[in-house]
Amino acid sequence: MADSADMVANRRHGTTESSPARPGDQLGLLVDELYPEVIKLLSGHDLATLSRQSLALKIGEISTNILDANQTQLNLIDRRGLISGLIERVSAAVASGAISPSTSPASPADPTAGASSAAPRVPVPQGPATAPASATTQRGAAKGHEPLNPATKATLDDAKRRIQPIVVQRIDIGAAAKLDREELRGQIAELVGDILREQKLNLNQREQTGVVELLLDDMLGLGPLEPLLADESINDIMVNGPAQVYIERAGKLVLTDVKFRDNAHVMNIASRIVSQVGRRVDESSPLCDARLLDGSRVNIIIPPLAIDGPSISIRKFSKKGITLDIMARARNISEPLATVLKIAARCRLNIVISGGTGSGKTTLLNAISQLIDQGERIVTIEDAAELQLQQPHVVRLETRPPNLEGHGEVSMRDLVKNALRMRPDRIILGEVRGAEAVDMLQAMNTGHDGSLGTVHANRPREALTRLENMVGMAGINLPAKAVRTQIASSLDLIVQIARMRDGMRRITHVTEVIGMEGDVITTQDLFTFEFEGEDSEGKLRGSFKSSGLRPHFTPKAAYFGLDRALLEAI
Repeated sequence: MADSADMVANRRHGTTESSPARPGDQLGLLVDELYPEVIKLLSGHDLATLSRQSLALKIGEISTNILDANQTQLNLIDRRGLISGLIERVSAAVASGAISPSTSPASPADPTAGASSAAPRVPVPQGPATAPASATTQRGAAKGHEPLNPATKATLDDAKRRIQPIVVQRIDIGAAAKLDREELRGQIAELVGDILREQKLNLNQREQTGVVELLLDDMLGLGPLEPLLADESINDIMVNGPAQVYIERAGKLVLTDVKFRDNAHVMNIASRIVSQVGRRVDESSPLCDARLLDGSRVNIIIPPLAIDGPSISIRKFSKKGITLDIMARARNISEPLATVLKIAARCRLNIVISGGTGSGKTTLLNAISQLIDQGERIVTIEDAAELQLQQPHVVRLETRPPNLEGHGEVSMRDLVKNALRMRPDRIILGEVRGAEAVDMLQAMNTGHDGSLGTVHANRPREALTRLENMVGMAGINLPAKAVRTQIASSLDLIVQIARMRDGMRRITHVTEVIGMEGDVITTQDLFTFEFEGEDSEGKLRGSFKSSGLRPHFTPKAAYFGLDRALLEAI
């Protein structure tokens, strides 16, 4: 019988039999041959805490790298047998205490070191193939979305394209949808292995795992978008048809290499998103606002309105709670400005946050809302629920679009009216953009102090004009002066935020609404951001300047015992 060195040599020259019934002792010799090197490359890991699945993935990758470096060809069944043998050897050694994370193959603690040292050793590849993964790679791998180089990604996409129709034919989609991801992963992995053998596709263990993840993403998740959703550095995802996907990272737009198969593939993902929240998107209803299960906000528009294919815009839900202190450390605001906003929230001022699209209005609203007292009852009203309030007593309301017959719509205005009957201490509107402005202003002026909302505008004065215009949308025939008087008596503070050309969001104005002079609403700026230049890294330099004016709400701050802190911050 040929020894393991002869067997390896025969494989290199293409004389390996493809029969699955390879003699067990020959495969065992190869296990003995690779075992010391596998242990050596696993020495940086705490083997006792690794799950069997994680251990299998690591051993599969290491053994594949070694075989590939030596141009050793094994069919899929032999490769699986080799990896299984190595897993059993390593697991048994860990269980018996024969090896530890710091044990090397030559250590006396390794019971096979002496026996294996005389056998020819397969050279171990050095360099990036066995280097520890970066922190980003480890985070991606933990979610099953490890970053891949373009060549590997193309291989996986091609393999997925070839085997996906066969997988769909052989499984019960309805039953699969009821399984959790881990259980379904095991069944799909076994099925993929069988199909790869039938189709004579030669993929290593890591590539097989990648194909399984791609299939799972298409079956249970959002397909090609899943790796982008798993990346915490991405703020926005913009799908412009099947061939163009942009992301926003650090305030800058970047084109990705993510692609969909065709328009039907994009439509399938869009339908999956909206169906999760009881909505629909089709030719009769081509526009839809929805949210993902994690709270991310989604807007979908499809043909015939979107000419180049379905468009999906996702504003990702931040898993990190942003506070005013964190914003001050990141230089989105200054420390004194943060103090004034904290006092404003504590003093139950009615605040409107104004800014453009993607300027950070909702993030700032969440940060200010954290200063609300834990004992207050809060009602939030949104088109797609995305606010992250930390208080225990929160009632979240969400609008509803009409059904197929055009009935059953529940608008923002309907919800504001209903909220007034729910005994709220504060009402928070995710975005004011229509006739609901009338009801919001009435709520602010009738005992619901401390209410918050956002509005799209470029400057504080424009925010007041927009509110006036939105009151007109309600069809109420009031003189302009009466509308402005209502706004002036309801609002206390306008906070203007902007995304600047370096990608950073900054508060540009904190403007106080004082009252009326004639037909004009009077305001005063408490803080403004003054641009001073640009540094060598392209970041804008500037400072948050206080006007030094005494705030009009100082008496209210005194009622809460915060007037001294307010004047010191100003």
